[in-house]
Amino acid sequence: MDYETPRDEPRETTRTTDTAILGGGCFWCLEAIFQRLPGVLRAEPGYAGGTHPDPTYQEVCRGDTGHAEVVRITFDPQVISYTGLLETFWKAHDPTTLNRQGEDRGPQYRSIILYTSQDQRHQAEASLKRWNTANPSRGPGVTQIVALEQFFPAEDYHHDYYRKNPRASYCRLVIQPKVEALAPRDTRPCRNQ
Repeated sequence: MDYETPRDEPRETTRTTDTAILGGGCFWCLEAIFQRLPGVLRAEPGYAGGTHPDPTYQEVCRGDTGHAEVVRITFDPQVISYTGLLETFWKAHDPTTLNRQGEDRGPQYRSIILYTSQDQRHQAEASLKRWNTANPSRGPGVTQIVALEQFFPAEDYHHDYYRKNPRASYCRLVIQPKVEALAPRDTRPCRNQ
């Protein structure tokens, strides 16, 4: 009796992804920085951390919704870890200022990490502790670390703002220096879908 050796059938590979929700001032800045990091598949501006259902940009700007401007980052943990994202997060903004980043003022610009699991919570708390230890002269970080209740995507015109408006004053004077300082030089931004 002849036995045929089974052939190795090609296996489908599926990419495992994870999500991080971070806020550190204007979401245009964070989106532009994070979408250039290797392993980041998508960076999407939005609102989270408040109680107002389905907020609009105008409502969030008034500062009475409780929401912060945030970025939802979809990433490949085989390429960049959650802790790696947090290391960039600490460099991308000033976590010692309460409800303010540069000239942007109000609770919508607060430093906030919204975790989606207890593991993320522990990593965020440890990362903040490391940041505080490494930066004693800057004062303690006031970053909120809270559970994500719900993420609300920002209006379409906020998506890919830096890429679509490179000549705008805010992009040239605020976002571009941060991108140049923090984003790897040999990568192109991911294409948000």
